[in-house]
Amino acid sequence: MDMKAFFLIAGLLCGPAMANSPIAEVLCAPSDQMKQRLTQQLGTTRRATGLRSPEEMMEIWTDARGGWTMVLTYASGRSCIVAMGDYWNEEGPSDPT
Repeated sequence: MDMKAFFLIAGLLCGPAMANSPIAEVLCAPSDQMKQRLTQQLGTTRRATGLRSPEEMMEIWTDARGGWTMVLTYASGRSCIVAMGDYWNEEGPSDPT
């Protein structure tokens, strides 16, 4: 995902708050609102999930052009975008031998 898309997402999620701080809570929103924006506005699909702790789940969302977004979702119902990038590559299961 390019920087233009990054700032578009930040603006959609935070509005004027971003002008004050590009780091602190810029990319957080209620989980249902985050999911709606990721799917409907950015055209992404959740591709993978994993538990970080009993209260936190990591999610990877990708789009058809290879852009990816990593989201941390909390049990409290809040989600935060923690990383974004391009050239996502799906790999098959690894061979344990």
